[in-house]
Amino acid sequence: MPATPEAERARFEELVAEAAAAPVDGWDFSWLDGRATEERPSWGYARAMAERMGGATAALDIQTGGGEVLAAVPALPPLTVATESWPPNIARATALLHPRGAAVVADPDEPPLPFGDNAFDLVVSRHPVTTWWQEIARVLAPGGTYFSQQVGPASVFELVEYFLGPQPPEVRGARDPEQARAAAEAAGLDVVDLRSERLRTEFLDIGAVVYFLRKVIWMVPGFTVEEHRPRLAELHHLIETEGPFTAHTTRFLIEARKPVRPPRPE
Repeated sequence: MPATPEAERARFEELVAEAAAAPVDGWDFSWLDGRATEERPSWGYARAMAERMGGATAALDIQTGGGEVLAAVPALPPLTVATESWPPNIARATALLHPRGAAVVADPDEPPLPFGDNAFDLVVSRHPVTTWWQEIARVLAPGGTYFSQQVGPASVFELVEYFLGPQPPEVRGARDPEQARAAAEAAGLDVVDLRSERLRTEFLDIGAVVYFLRKVIWMVPGFTVEEHRPRLAELHHLIETEGPFTAHTTRFLIEARKPVRPPRPE
């Protein structure tokens, strides 16, 4: 039996208020358990990254968020550093990573990286906002590896375009894996692996939508509940009457190596 309009409005207000009050620091999405589902890429980034960490001596995690992924690595290299720009995440990452012997460096996520040339044999990053390829090439030691899972083109755009309307081709096509390959090669790196997948995501209630857009702030820039309340109410009705709102995330995995240059002749 469908809910009365009054009951539907009351549920809307309850779900939105709960999601609006939830903390969004760090990069832990466990608040969405039971509220949203997302398929995971087949390559298993966390496991594959941990394997590479096990063979490294000096590693850098760029844009570590709250440090959750790096903190889950069973064996960190003797020298492990993470960068982050958002103060709440810096505090969270410090609390997680310092007990593991890893340093967290506050960095504005703009060039230059605050490290010397050839400093790391492994650089990793999960879902970086921007990839500064020239800087990655500079801080990698010859023979070193950059390993990253990134957000691909038009990710969750069913939700983005629900609020913002149709996006132009240059926006929908941004973050193309082949653009990443070209930029890595232009920086002097050899791309040894590049894979992409399109994955199903479902939002089971309007609270999940509000929390997601508050946390992933670049999806709908400047998102607030009040500004988007009418559209949120329409989406709430759609979910309540027709079922979960379905979108598709896109992800790509890129691995690139810095060539070992032969010694100069005497």
